[in-house]
Amino acid sequence: MPGRAEGGKAAATKSADHFSAQARDDLSEADKARVEAVTRPTTDFAKAEKFEAMSGGAGTSIASVNQDSFSQFSANITFAEEGTFKLGNALFRKLWVSSPSSTQASDGLGPLYNARACQTCHLKDGRGHPPEGSTDTTSMFLRLARGPKSDAERAALAAHDVLNFPDPVYGAQLQDSAVPGLSAEGRMKVAYTEAPVTLFGGETVFLRKPRYSIDKPAYGALDETTTLSPRVTQAMSGLGLVEAIHPADILINSDRDDRNGDGISGKPALVRDPVSGKLTLGRFGWKAQSATVRQQSADALAGDIGISSPDARRSHGDCTPAQTACLAMADGVQPRLGDTEAPDPILDLITFYAENLAVPARRKASFKETLAGKKVFYETGCISCHVPKFVTRRDAANKAHSFQLIWPYSDFLLHDMGDGLADGQQVGDASGGEWRTPPLWGIGLTRTVSGHTFFLHDGRARNLTEAILWHGGEAAEARDRFAALEKADRQALMTFLESL
Repeated sequence: MPGRAEGGKAAATKSADHFSAQARDDLSEADKARVEAVTRPTTDFAKAEKFEAMSGGAGTSIASVNQDSFSQFSANITFAEEGTFKLGNALFRKLWVSSPSSTQASDGLGPLYNARACQTCHLKDGRGHPPEGSTDTTSMFLRLARGPKSDAERAALAAHDVLNFPDPVYGAQLQDSAVPGLSAEGRMKVAYTEAPVTLFGGETVFLRKPRYSIDKPAYGALDETTTLSPRVTQAMSGLGLVEAIHPADILINSDRDDRNGDGISGKPALVRDPVSGKLTLGRFGWKAQSATVRQQSADALAGDIGISSPDARRSHGDCTPAQTACLAMADGVQPRLGDTEAPDPILDLITFYAENLAVPARRKASFKETLAGKKVFYETGCISCHVPKFVTRRDAANKAHSFQLIWPYSDFLLHDMGDGLADGQQVGDASGGEWRTPPLWGIGLTRTVSGHTFFLHDGRARNLTEAILWHGGEAAEARDRFAALEKADRQALMTFLESL
């Protein structure tokens, strides 16, 4: 058994070395020079950069700013693809029902679940929120996981065959809803304590620290080693463009051992593709646990709604062997339609929809006050993790995503964010204190689209200032520089962020 663990670790290290050695193989030498020049961080803050307002390249949405700003299709897809997008949108909004049902193309819900439709969690394709003054947790849930307990489990983790291990009774996620005849697993409870932080000039900001528990667990106690990790849903703009970034352009920013001494040591998340079985670069999710939009979509269908698909054949969703009543419930598989509850082409259409939600255009990118805030953003070191721009690969699967200059403001790497934000839950390569740098494009439209300004993985930050002040670990120096700024400079930074 110890030999298996060492072998798994050696294999994982070899794979990581292979990824680190990658170079862009989709570009000519002339194109490489062009890409290097256009993605180099600017030093001129007197004017906006060329194409800076078009955050999503040619696919950027220039539609009027309103609650539907995250729900537009990429501007450069074809007319035929618009039809595919709209079909995917209809399925994204589809309400699933329990089995058996006369609506046989829509049954299979649960039996334990968090939502009946993708849109329920990703309302208006925007950012989720914690429960505020109610029991509404439809856009936030608790991940459940424990660490390895045996050599075999340690070997599986080292070989990237699993991300972690679910609670033996409650599974990988707390399900707060259930079909008729079955008890939901319980409800997430959150309580906050507040602590003051004083900024330069005497302004005081109160940061709220959450504490999580489960109210009335219906199936007994959780395993004593199970950790609770709260997650709000993330905005969905630009996912196809993120997938079209060449791995080499992400890996070039990785510095595991902080050899340049800047205190930033982002690392890539390697995950095993569930279809091909190959190791690939994780780039989606709070801990970069998903490699592709399709994988993320399949996992959400199964884990959040309890709907099986060709890439996640779990017709009973997150039910565990200990939940025998759940496993005894009818599923929604209709042999005349396929061997899963969401057979082809349902997953294809949902994936296409998610891949082609447009990034909204910047507002006021060339305004003096915005440029002043941009300068502060660069000088405080934020771009060390929130890398401004990339050029996507020429050989992207969809022509609309090919060779686009995009501005996501993320390196898509894992970073230690300090004890304050740590959830104690390992997810693949991500430790309990590490998180993927979230993209910032569209962040200034959060209130417009989602009706709130809650940020970070659990929405504890009530505004962007609080979100910055929660940064620790590798981001501590940038946070301290922000706290030491003159009030006018802090406000300028907010103006810049709100323009994204």
